[in-house]
Amino acid sequence: MLTRRTLAAFALACTAALSGCARERAPEVGYVLLDGKASSSRDWQGKVMLVNFWATSCATCVAEMPSIVATHDKFKARGFDTLAVAMSYDPPAFVAKYAETRKLPFGVAIDNTGAVANAFGQVQMTPTTFLINKRGEIVKRYIGEPDFAALHALIEKLLVEA
Repeated sequence: MLTRRTLAAFALACTAALSGCARERAPEVGYVLLDGKASSSRDWQGKVMLVNFWATSCATCVAEMPSIVATHDKFKARGFDTLAVAMSYDPPAFVAKYAETRKLPFGVAIDNTGAVANAFGQVQMTPTTFLINKRGEIVKRYIGEPDFAALHALIEKLLVEA
């Protein structure tokens, strides 16, 4: 027979156990960059990654892109990388032209089939951005433009983690 004391102890034990639970792992995905290079999420191991799902037709995506570039430039020398994943409905020529004219300093992939967006939980809204730690775990998911000051503080914390 369970007593209140037993239930309280069980609840406390469950809470303690859950607080140490592992985060959701980033999915294993393969993709091709605009330069034709095949790559995969396995290449992210040991890096803090920002994976940004965007579209050239998305006003918020275009507005936030300079801040994403600035974030990439600020942290890239310390084990941080960025991948911009263009949505399947975005015309490849538009994506290539945007990346070229803005001189995007990070990898840009076109998710032609939607497989990458589906692997990340059926991403449909843009921008949607994932921050992934060095162990390949999703730390934060942003729908819409992130608070870049808070994002930078979190990146700083993740870069010093083992």
